[in-house]
Parts: sequence; C-alpha cells; structure tokens
Amino acid sequence: MLDASPTATRPAHATEDHPKVAKERVGVLLANLGTPDHYSYWPMRRYLSEFLSDRRVIDYPAWKWQPLLQLIILTKRPFGSGAAYKSIWNHDKGESPLMTITRDQTEKMAAAMRETYGDQVIVDFCMRYGNPSTKSKVEALVAAGCRKILFVPLYPHYAGATSATANDAFFRALMEQTWQPAARTVEPYFDQPDYIDALARSVEESYSKLEKKPDILVCSYHGMPQRYLMQGDPYHCQCQKTTRLLKERLGWADTDIVTTFQSVFGPEEWLRPYTVEHVAELAKQGKKNIAVIAPAFSADCIETLEEINEEICESFEHAGGETFTYIPCLNDQESHIAALSQMVRRNLKGWLD
Repeated sequence: MLDASPTATRPAHATEDHPKVAKERVGVLLANLGTPDHYSYWPMRRYLSEFLSDRRVIDYPAWKWQPLLQLIILTKRPFGSGAAYKSIWNHDKGESPLMTITRDQTEKMAAAMRETYGDQVIVDFCMRYGNPSTKSKVEALVAAGCRKILFVPLYPHYAGATSATANDAFFRALMEQTWQPAARTVEPYFDQPDYIDALARSVEESYSKLEKKPDILVCSYHGMPQRYLMQGDPYHCQCQKTTRLLKERLGWADTDIVTTFQSVFGPEEWLRPYTVEHVAELAKQGKKNIAVIAPAFSADCIETLEEINEEICESFEHAGGETFTYIPCLNDQESHIAALSQMVRRNLKGWLD
C-alpha cells in the first residue's frame, strides 16, 4: 500500500530554496468500479448520480437523460439500492464488500511486488466512482515519487463502460499534474492462461464440495445494451471466449456450460440470454441443480452477492429449481493474485527488469 510519508530530498547540486523531490519509484494503481460510502439515502444518491451520469455508461443526450435521472430515478432508486447494499454490507468495517476485497487484493499485490522489486514499486487502489477517487490516488502516487504509473483496471474483459471509463478517469487525473509521469494501461486478460486456470480451479474446488455435480454451469456476465456490440465494443465476444476457454480447460462438453448476461437496465434490448430468465428456463427444462459463476467480476460486489445470490437464485427456485450454487469471484485467492501479478510484471518490463 502507499507510503504516505515518502522520503524526499533536494536534488544534487540544487540550491537551498529548491523544493525537495521524493525518491523515484514506479506506481501500480489498481482500479475497480466503485462503492457508495454508506447505504443510506444521500451517499447512495451521490454514488448513483456519478455512476449513471457517466456517458460511457449511459450515452443518451444529457438534455434528455439528466432531468429523468435527477428528478425521477434518483428520488427512488437510492432507497432500493441502499437496501440491497445494506443486506451485503461489511458492518464490522463499515464498508461494502467490494472495498474490503479490493483492499485485500492490493495488500497481497503489494507483497508480491516487494518480493520482485523491493521498494521500487508502490501499489495502491482507486475507484472509478466514489472513494478513493482516481484523482486522489494519482496525486498521492506522484507526491510519493512515482515517475511512472501502471494503471490496472480490474476487469478481465474490455468494455467501454468499465475499462475505458476507468482509463478516462486516469488520463484526466494525469492532465492535472505539473510533472506528469509516464503512464501505461494493461490489456484485457480475459483469455490469459493463468486467469482461465484460476477460474477453472475455483470451479473444481467448489464442485468437489458438493454432494451432486450441478447439471450445468452458468457463466453470468454483466450485461450491456445490444447496441454497444453493434457499435464495435468487443465485450460480448471476449465473454464468449472466456466461457469457451473455461470449458476446454475443464474438459467439459458444450452442454455443461452456458453464457448469460445479467443486470439489465432501461428499456433497450441488452445482450442475451438474460441470466434471470435463463436460469428459470433451465429449471423448467429439468436442470434442477445449477451452479453460477461471474467471470467478468474480479471481486464480489452488489451484482454477485445480492443480484445473483438473491434475485437470480429466487428466479431459479420459483421455476422449480432445487439446488443453486454460487461460485464466488476469484477475489484475493492466491491463484488470482498470482495471475494479476504476472500480468503486472509483463507490463512493467522496460521500466523494471
């Protein structure tokens, strides 16, 4: 994690009035979607307003969308979303599970980087929406002497509404720096062998604890409007490839695994099939025992702990399903941290070898 008190000295041969400069290091900044500061109304409203005002997420014209958002949606939605967050909230730490898990991932990544690079690398995390903001963390890394920053959106798959908007926030933060560091962003890792292997191992471990093997594994990815695919967003294709590679790594048949999409919002047609509808259809087809995994999420969050474990599970059970198993995200599992660390090391080549 970031050392808030970096050692700073004046450059050699500098005059006494020259400002001190921190020791030069490399920053690794992990980024996740974000979280409200609390599940009560106003923190939820601030968070949802920032999220749903992002043109990468909702690209309707502002003159049409903002009145609807501010006057109608945000008067009601914070109550429902707040109740959902309250049901999964980490009350011991006073934060959402996403915050807890991302911090744990960062601490383990920092330990892995110390083993390789000693004190040359600082690892920290930020959120695209809410706190800690991308801007605040970029400022802190620069103040700590990071002349180079590797930005790591924690999304295996590229999408305009996830990876791209995270990168946008990072680049905007760099624009405000007087002494701008060199910068890199990581590529999507949806098809990297170590990531696929980590997913497969999580499935194998979960299945080994069950009395009966599920009839099918549902790979539920966060959805997006179908229109985005038509506009050239590669997310849908990358999700399909992850499912195929996972199936091949597990040695399964096509009928053992399926790709679906969740979290539909608004009146548009989204990527299909919809998870909440498809699990009900599976139950009606006689597949009474299913497992669900969410490969597009690097950490468990509201969409997995509440939406999958509650709404989607209820849909399955109401349609006659019997056993519903949710396989947690990779979170801070050793195999996940190892895969992420390997990706970071690849991207640091040339800066640190």
